[in-house]
Amino acid sequence: MSFVATKKLTLFDYINYSLLGVISLACIFPFIYVFSVSFTDPEVYVPLQFYLLPEKWSLSAYKYILSTNSFINALKSTVFVTGIGTVLSIIISFTFAYVLTKKVVPGRRFMLSAVIFTLVFNAGILPNYLLIKELGLLNSYWSLILSGLTNAWSLIVIKSFLESLPPELEDAAHIDGCSDIGVFWRIVIPLSMPAIAAFTLFFAVSYWNTYFNALIYLTDAKKWTLQVLVKSLVIDSDSNGVGAAGGGGDDRVIPQETIRMASIVLAIVPILIVYPFLQKHFAKGVMLGSVKG
Repeated sequence: MSFVATKKLTLFDYINYSLLGVISLACIFPFIYVFSVSFTDPEVYVPLQFYLLPEKWSLSAYKYILSTNSFINALKSTVFVTGIGTVLSIIISFTFAYVLTKKVVPGRRFMLSAVIFTLVFNAGILPNYLLIKELGLLNSYWSLILSGLTNAWSLIVIKSFLESLPPELEDAAHIDGCSDIGVFWRIVIPLSMPAIAAFTLFFAVSYWNTYFNALIYLTDAKKWTLQVLVKSLVIDSDSNGVGAAGGGGDDRVIPQETIRMASIVLAIVPILIVYPFLQKHFAKGVMLGSVKG
């Protein structure tokens, strides 16, 4: 018979756990409030009242939002930017990082120094805006995609991960007559799937939450992303962002607050759905890229 020693909790442990519990509840309650208000029936909604659970459940706010052109256009814009941007970011980041691992590549030191330089110095908002303008990308989805293709932190972590892969595998592939491109696609990429899964989530969340770039680069309201539309609804208190309240096949007047909360839920749910499918690769991918040896 084996006995498992249990640590006796001290006063500090009780205080620590209690404090962490209070902080956790303080973080969770706003989400509960947003969720509850979004599902509250307009007939029983009372402004400035905290809802732990809706008194009467209703999908009126969601039906209304999903029936408006503004929200549908914003959703399409965000899906397009996220989908195309994530794929291109993964391709650019891993190919560039792979080049940085090869000491025989001409100009490798300069490219690596340029990447590290951007960790310390940033051009700023105005030069970036002028660059996008000179490239003719203003009011284009490509201004959001190309401006966030990759970053120095991602390149350094991916480079560290690729350097941790056994070099003997690449040598064996070269001996078998495989080209450099063939080694990358047939050897490196399959071994990098945990890291690819992790950075796919990183890039997807970044593009999905694109707000500031969309705000300054997109001048046409029809091309707004979800985050800009939600900001217009929540911060600017502009329900006209999705049309006048009281539509979408529902004759009742829908409170602006329920519309705002429903739009917030619709903006965060897709990422919450995708995350569980990548979670098993998430921690492994990040740790493999952070430690070498």
